[in-house]
Amino acid sequence: MTSPHVLVLFGASGDLAKRKLFPGLFRLHRAGLLPEVRIIGTGRHSPGSDEEFRSSVAPEDGGEEWAEFASGIRFVVSSADDGDDLAAAVAEAEKDLGGDDVRRLLYLSVPPSAMEPMIAMLDSTGLAERAHLVLEKPFGSDLASAKALNAAVLGTFGEDDVFRIDHFLGKEAVQNILALRFANGLMEPIWNAQHVAYVQIDVPEEIGIEGRASFMESTGTFRDMISTHLFQLLGFVALEPPVVLDADALHEEKAKVFRAIRPLDPERVVFGQYAGYRDEEGVDDDSDVETFVAIEAHIDNWRWKGVPFLLRTGKSMGATRRTITLGFREPPLAMFAGETDGAPNELVLELTDEPRISLDIRTKTPGPELALEAHTLSLRFGGEDSLEAYEKLLLDAMAGDHTLFTSTREVERLWELCDPVLADPPPVHRYEQGSWGPQEALDLAGERGWRLPG
Repeated sequence: MTSPHVLVLFGASGDLAKRKLFPGLFRLHRAGLLPEVRIIGTGRHSPGSDEEFRSSVAPEDGGEEWAEFASGIRFVVSSADDGDDLAAAVAEAEKDLGGDDVRRLLYLSVPPSAMEPMIAMLDSTGLAERAHLVLEKPFGSDLASAKALNAAVLGTFGEDDVFRIDHFLGKEAVQNILALRFANGLMEPIWNAQHVAYVQIDVPEEIGIEGRASFMESTGTFRDMISTHLFQLLGFVALEPPVVLDADALHEEKAKVFRAIRPLDPERVVFGQYAGYRDEEGVDDDSDVETFVAIEAHIDNWRWKGVPFLLRTGKSMGATRRTITLGFREPPLAMFAGETDGAPNELVLELTDEPRISLDIRTKTPGPELALEAHTLSLRFGGEDSLEAYEKLLLDAMAGDHTLFTSTREVERLWELCDPVLADPPPVHRYEQGSWGPQEALDLAGERGWRLPG
């Protein structure tokens, strides 16, 4: 990475910028991975002086290094109606960095309703020139709004300059799915319906809405998590081997998977709402917004025909996990006396900040009997060189690498799948805080049940 950058963060006073973006940029700077950069935070309301803004986003462990890094950070007030001061600040920063070879990265973390007007402002002020645009989800609220947003974006930016960010795809553990499948001769031959009986993608969260009532009430968990994160994970698990491991080939294979997903069966979609949600500040007393979703999806292609993909996510649940489980079919003949616990062989991918891969197997029980017992082979990976998801994705957006971002085709196809559920949503079932969701969702997994406790 050699080209200097001016990075403009829209929504710079928000929670995402403070928790993820500024700390991530600072860590990249300390690791020597960030090009020469000037950072301009922007929004409708001023947080005070530049120094006050820098202090408000400073990490606790910054010290003198942060002071040096933060000298290149400032805040400029802007809106969809007035971007002149911001455009002037960008031009000044580019001049400071040396001129014509400076690139722009525009990071748009604003409500969906504000995106199209902001795109128009970027066009009219010339800020869109020589720029990469990063869009935070949600990418619309249904198919019609997603198409309208895509039309606005692609009317100003080229497809190669647009980076729709889904931070799940930036996680080391998610990228490791590709390495596990395609770098190991043991895995790819069994990664299909002949050997795999079911797949579970499980993303429960212990936290509630954490003061984000406005977002939850307007968006809901289905739009927030299923149409983005969980379907994207499904795409990585289910895609065919790409011809080459690059952005175009991966997007093509993911798009094929999404085209092959059968229309969702309303009888196999469960919505839930945790007890006490309606008591949260800012929540309507009669709200039926879902804080929990579980669905069964099917991919009707040669590799996965007949294999249920079970997706589950929700707030105020029994644990915070990001777990993908592949359950393998039983041998055709039971040859050994006794049973283990009835649990099949399962390959489990834990997509946490401390990633782990484990494989449940059966071995002989010590002693005179030829009986079985269960064991787990486990591998932890990661380390000090691992990049946090936003760090990886920020670097890729600056470099123009689309591999871990979401394409226009993918966004619109996933909304095609989700729109019928939103048009005729299932009933919302209550579940207790700290549980694993409503009974209807537990039943969705059948006799085997979910890998995570339930």
